[in-house]
Amino acid sequence: QVQLVESGGGLVQAGGSLRLSCAASGRTFSDYAMGWFRQAPGKERELVAVLSTGRSTAYADSVKGRFTTSRDNAKNMVDLQMTSLRPDDTAVYYCGAKFTRTTGFYYNPASYDYWGQGTQVTVSS
Repeated sequence: QVQLVESGGGLVQAGGSLRLSCAASGRTFSDYAMGWFRQAPGKERELVAVLSTGRSTAYADSVKGRFTTSRDNAKNMVDLQMTSLRPDDTAVYYCGAKFTRTTGFYYNPASYDYWGQGTQVTVSS
């Protein structure tokens, strides 16, 4: 069992920045690929960024160049630095964990074993 807790959401003006964190507890964190996803009202959960167990990262086209994610296995933490925020970034942001013995990416939210409770990010125009 893995517990995930997101923090750092809030209200920000367009063009601003926020940093989200996801703290993990439970099993060996380095055995889990991680992902950031978001869900806006009336929409499906969509990919934001993914991290492999090998610390490689990949991003959705909509956030590439604006968002940066990283993991610290010693601290069992994953961060998502968001800059140049836009109103269409408004959503609840979730981190997910996927147990794996590979160094691949997992882009489909259905692949993930555990989820945090989510943190609201609201970007005003």
